[in-house]
Amino acid sequence: MVPLPNAVAFAFAAVVLIVIPGPSVLFTIGRSLAYGRRGGLLSVLGNAIGTLPATVLTAVGLGRLIAESVALFIAVKIVGALYLVYLGVQAIRHRHGRTGLPSGAARVPSSGRQLWQGIVVGATNPKTLVFFVAVLPQFVSRDAGSVPVQLAVLGCLFAAIALCCDSVWALIAGTARGWFGRDPRRLSQMTAGGGVMMVGLGGVLVATGSNH
Repeated sequence: MVPLPNAVAFAFAAVVLIVIPGPSVLFTIGRSLAYGRRGGLLSVLGNAIGTLPATVLTAVGLGRLIAESVALFIAVKIVGALYLVYLGVQAIRHRHGRTGLPSGAARVPSSGRQLWQGIVVGATNPKTLVFFVAVLPQFVSRDAGSVPVQLAVLGCLFAAIALCCDSVWALIAGTARGWFGRDPRRLSQMTAGGGVMMVGLGGVLVATGSNH
């Protein structure tokens, strides 16, 4: 088991990383603006679940191989970036909703679909894998038992902290959408704005796809 001082130190490092606005935070805000608090929270949950594969890869020693492979690293980054662009375009396209819905009522994906989309985004974020590979081993004690188990515990701790912190962003952005939602036109613009944010985030990741 991870020694308590190590776990506390890691939790502090994880909070510092998570609360600084980055791809996960911007994705959460974009989804909340596009689909409301429920959509944002489902995306946060999916994003947290999506970090678990990186935890497994790190625990079994494959994470370092991927992080050190330029081709694999760039491939994962580009796939994740293009998926973000796709989600953003979908939000923009359906900002006015389907026939029969009030003007400005966006077509909201099902709960299961929103959760799955969050999982894909979390799983294709290579920065999480790099963080795990570079940081997790520093908080492992070889005298405290199985190293892979300790790495897995720290990875799950990271996911739990990310779930709590990112949920705050989702609630804030979702509340802002609720206020704008009193006017159908503003709601439509808010949905489009969330889509534009996701497209922009994906574009930035694609543009930096060659950096390792």
